[in-house]
Amino acid sequence: MQTNLPVTLTELELRSFRRLAGIMVPASAEFHVPGADDAAIFDDIVRSLGRDGLAVRQALAALDELCNGSFCDLNAGQAEAAAMTLLARSEPMITALGRAVLQCYYRDDRVFRALGREARPPFPLGHELEQGDWSLLDAQCGRPRMWRDLDGYGG
Repeated sequence: MQTNLPVTLTELELRSFRRLAGIMVPASAEFHVPGADDAAIFDDIVRSLGRDGLAVRQALAALDELCNGSFCDLNAGQAEAAAMTLLARSEPMITALGRAVLQCYYRDDRVFRALGREARPPFPLGHELEQGDWSLLDAQCGRPRMWRDLDGYGG
């Protein structure tokens, strides 16, 4: 069950989550990017949990269950093995965990620049798109209207 109510993580959950995020997306000196456990990125992740907060909390509980205790108490090798075991699961809570971490990681300016992109909003300058084959839309153009025109402006 998903909820849109804000979820406040405990201090132990925050420590576990930060460690897990750093394992999921480690820093890279080669590519000059921080890990997902970087203070600015991790703060953004926690602020942005929204609908994924409950699922993240469930994933952290499952991680502690895998560890037969606290994930934070494991050494580096054990923590990575436990994290990989958890992340290999095909469950909605793992999908939500990945979404929560990756959406914030890839909107960090440092990461964006490392990908060769200009760190700026898409508007007002916009982004140039390569022209595609507009004929691919022909099948859609001939379809009947699929919406109710409530205000009389829908054509």
